Amino acid sequence: MKTMGFVEALESVVVKNYANFSGRARRSEYWYFALANFVFGIVSGVLAVAYPEIMYLVYIVGLALLVPGLAVCVRRLHDIGKSGWWYLIGFVPYIGALVLFVFFVKDSQPGENKWGPNPKE
Repeated sequence: MKTMGFVEALESVVVKNYANFSGRARRSEYWYFALANFVFGIVSGVLAVAYPEIMYLVYIVGLALLVPGLAVCVRRLHDIGKSGWWYLIGFVPYIGALVLFVFFVKDSQPGENKWGPNPKE
């Protein structure tokens, strides 16, 4: 059982599963995508301050990453045996974000569940 690498995870989320809300996503796939989004946010924020004319490009890329971001969250919830609708708990102030964080950190549900086979196996 080999964990997914950074580039492999980004390719899986953005290229192979851009708008795929079915199936399961490993922890490494989710967290590497989250790290890439975080770094993109920091870099684009700094560049937008230095060069305000690129702000439109930042918005376009951010919108383009919205769909795969939602899709990988739903697939991550499927991996632990939860419905993708659990993502909506994030709208509950404070508690919702904490619950989602705990869900995203949990290990995969072993074996096959109703969303497919375990991607680790």
